[in-house]
Amino acid sequence: MLKMSEISKLDAAALSQKISEMRKSIFEINLQKNTTSIEKPHLLKGYKKDIARLLTVLNNKASK
Repeated sequence: MLKMSEISKLDAAALSQKISEMRKSIFEINLQKNTTSIEKPHLLKGYKKDIARLLTVLNNKASK
């Protein structure tokens, strides 16, 4: 789980890259969830919250 202090230090390109990595991870977890059972289902919720944090910081930096 990423902290806001870590996220705010990243630039826009790094934020976009991190968002795409997390979305890919969510896709893979959902695929695994639908085909078999997941070892760590709590990661899905954490990734979604991290993406929301990343998008919030990205939008704040874009508006400035």
